[in-house]
Amino acid sequence: MEGSPKAQLLHLVFGGELKSADKVEFADLKNLDIVGVFPNYATAEAAWRAKAQATVDNAHMRYFIVHLHRLLEPQE
Repeated sequence: MEGSPKAQLLHLVFGGELKSADKVEFADLKNLDIVGVFPNYATAEAAWRAKAQATVDNAHMRYFIVHLHRLLEPQE
């Protein structure tokens, strides 16, 4: 299934409150919000966007998309 359009390209969406708005250092690692693992970028982005918009009033809250497929198979 490699190279086919239906291949899974896993993405992780997570976030949490940062210590300061100018760098990525979480205030409390135990309270990270693990939104989930998604089979492609489009679904991950939709989940990220929903979480980011829901927390827009908190300037220290940030959500991220991690390309797990790049970590699992870095040669591709």
